[in-house]
Amino acid sequence: MRFRFRHRRIGRPNPKGNRRIPASSGEEASSVAADHSSTSPSSCPARSCSTSALMESSHPSPSPPSEQPRLTVTQIEQLRVEAKVFEIYRVLNGVDPPTMSLMLELWRDKHIEFLTKGLGNLGPSYNVLDANRPWLCYWIMHSIALLGESLDLELEENVVEFLFRCQDKNGGYGGGPGQMPHLATTYAAVNTLITLGSEKALLSIDRENLHKFFLRMKDSSGAFRMHDGGEIDVRACYTAISVASILNILDDELVKGLGNYILSCQTYEGGIAGEPSSEAHGGYTFCGLATMILINEADRLDLPSLIDWVAFRQGVECGFQGRANKLVDGCYSFWQGGSLALAQRLLPIVRQQLQLSLIGVQPSVECKTNNGFTAEEAGLDNENLSHFGFSFIQRHSECGPLFQSVALQQYILLCSQVLEGGFKDKPGKHRDFYHSCYCLSGLSLSQHSWSGDAGAAPLPGAVLGPYTNLLEPVHPLFNVVLDKYYKSHEFFSAL
Repeated sequence: MRFRFRHRRIGRPNPKGNRRIPASSGEEASSVAADHSSTSPSSCPARSCSTSALMESSHPSPSPPSEQPRLTVTQIEQLRVEAKVFEIYRVLNGVDPPTMSLMLELWRDKHIEFLTKGLGNLGPSYNVLDANRPWLCYWIMHSIALLGESLDLELEENVVEFLFRCQDKNGGYGGGPGQMPHLATTYAAVNTLITLGSEKALLSIDRENLHKFFLRMKDSSGAFRMHDGGEIDVRACYTAISVASILNILDDELVKGLGNYILSCQTYEGGIAGEPSSEAHGGYTFCGLATMILINEADRLDLPSLIDWVAFRQGVECGFQGRANKLVDGCYSFWQGGSLALAQRLLPIVRQQLQLSLIGVQPSVECKTNNGFTAEEAGLDNENLSHFGFSFIQRHSECGPLFQSVALQQYILLCSQVLEGGFKDKPGKHRDFYHSCYCLSGLSLSQHSWSGDAGAAPLPGAVLGPYTNLLEPVHPLFNVVLDKYYKSHEFFSAL
């Protein structure tokens, strides 16, 4: 089974086996280029630029005709990754159906074993993540929930008690007990407690002080700081608004000026950068788009160009890269795939923007359309901004996925999955809890991307491999399991 794309990644010449490699790269790069030419699918030339264009941009004076272009380190790494990935796919193409089904199986028991072990004991290499302990809880707990499993009661109680000790008395969660409150670890802690879903877990969140913490992090630009005196970026905006929305404490004071800041971060490419005048990035694009949906201003973004930029980040490896000219990475299965899953429910706005562009009208700087919802659909009463997350997921999706969903599943299962348990960035890398979380999240989005209604069981053709691979659906705005979101929404709406 081989998937072919016309997607282009700028800046890489069409590989040929007879290319001369710089002395510093030597025989290794030559062998990678040769392997690539023998295993690369016929679609590869479609995503490469011409050799002359690369030479023109890299060398001011034209090279003599006898010289061949020199590859950059990034280009050599790209060829190496493609060679590894295509070899895996070549093996898949040559096996019988029972063996193929076995190769495409999700090894649930091994993943559960790897994840639960991480909750009890971590090796010395994890010392560098001492300020990210709520993230470890989230990555592990969310992954276990996606697999349809849960922890025993005692272990759940331990997680709730630990996160309670991470909560600052003035609001927000730190990276560990006694550490400075931080928006990122606050997001991780709250999502973990929502994933646990017990009354004790949900009541442990101090919503009043959390709202005060968000107001302290609010900047005059409309954006948010990650922590007291910390950086201002789109990631901070998303983590604050996501938590405020899911806890039903989102209000006009938190939203004021935020849409203008996010809009200033959308680049000429279509993606969203971490801050104004920076490069478009997959993680920030997801954060920016999700934030604009949650504050009901998604129509202010140039959505057609955003979709175009994200879709072109899926390459011949079948996975996503985070930025142009970067290597494929399994974690972007969610960050890029999630952006397209969100855009899939914004097509009424996309169509409107395309129609306006035909007559030379740009998207307005004023919010006009309530994310494509009528007031009744959105549940608008001008008092409950937190309702947008619920109304968004209730909307019927009018079309299938905006990316190659089955191809993405192939990359995750064959190139990121580790048979001993866990997931990794790409072939040649090591497994970790971060990539396990976001590979599984992306796998779930891919499997459910053909379902018109949230939570509806997908048809067998939408799930690569045996149907037992099917994961729990997630809410794409918050990246928590959908049933857990519904339970928390009901709980906090009643407070």
